[in-house]
Amino acid sequence: MTALERWQDAVTQNIASSGVSGFKKRTVEVSGTSMGSLSSGASNETTSAGVLPQATVGVSYMPGLAEPTGKATDLAIDGPGFFQVQGANGQKLYTRDGQLHISPDRTLVTKEGFPILSDSGTPITLQADAGDLQVANDGTVSQTTPTGNTQIGKFNVVSFSNNARLESAGNGLFVAPTDAVATPMDKPVVMAGYLEQSNVSSVNEMISLVEISRAYEANQKTIQSQDDTMQHALDALG
Repeated sequence: MTALERWQDAVTQNIASSGVSGFKKRTVEVSGTSMGSLSSGASNETTSAGVLPQATVGVSYMPGLAEPTGKATDLAIDGPGFFQVQGANGQKLYTRDGQLHISPDRTLVTKEGFPILSDSGTPITLQADAGDLQVANDGTVSQTTPTGNTQIGKFNVVSFSNNARLESAGNGLFVAPTDAVATPMDKPVVMAGYLEQSNVSSVNEMISLVEISRAYEANQKTIQSQDDTMQHALDALG
């Protein structure tokens, strides 16, 4: 895949996922490597053979805006950190998307159906005979009872020393390399009744699409110019 194709793929994914809670923008850094020079013929003058673009794809972990929803199962992390999720086959996944649901067995799960984990490493399951769900700012989960509130768990909000090492698993989920340490945060701030929006600006992404289109056109002109130069050199050689 060429640099422009990688850039276009990232922008397309950003636009498509701009409405996904907690989605993190894909970034692309484009650099160039010289392709050398071409001789223009008997005059021994040389011209650049062009620049080979190279693209490095990354992720921007800048937080998105927290929008109020009023739902007790909608959560947003204020500041750094990730919720820990139990993926398929027990794989640990990490997300900023706090749009949770209650499964038929009363477990708190992501919209993909993956259990969200407590600080003890187990899923958080609501009690059938208790009342409304409440989430404190430190991530403590409780339910109302006739005698007060009963604590049923606490979200495991973790951080990493280098987020750039995380790999996307799709749908706003990330997987960490085996040697990366997920460190529980001492004082996480969890806001109940809010959802973190994606950090994608649709306007900026549309501007990027225009820039990509112009870059494709410039590349075509460069290729045509190189072809003409080569043809002139061949003609000069007879």
